[in-house]
Amino acid sequence: QVQLVESGGGLVQPGGSLRLSCAASGRAFSSYAMGWFRQAPGKARELVSAIRWSGGTTYCADSVKGRFTISRDSAKNTVDLQMNSLKPEDTAVYYCAAGRLGTATLTTVRFYNWWGQGTQVTVSS
Repeated sequence: QVQLVESGGGLVQPGGSLRLSCAASGRAFSSYAMGWFRQAPGKARELVSAIRWSGGTTYCADSVKGRFTISRDSAKNTVDLQMNSLKPEDTAVYYCAAGRLGTATLTTVRFYNWWGQGTQVTVSS
């Protein structure tokens, strides 16, 4: 089991940028996938972006493609989400999650078993 703590959320104007960071503690991170999810009020949770700790495989949802970039630093046990050109529809609580996906695709969300507490991102003028 791992523990995840998100940070970096806040209020930003449309077109602005934020960088979210997820600090992980535990072991065997190299075998895990890390994902950023978000959930807006009244909406279902959705996978935004994900990355494997090894192999360099990434996933990015169409809604944020070209605007968000996921990265990880294995030495620091962190995974970041750089969010640029933010839109009001990006407003949500953003969660970091981890799971042992094995050979499953990064979008196999049921295998993400460990979750952070979430950080609020609000995009508004």
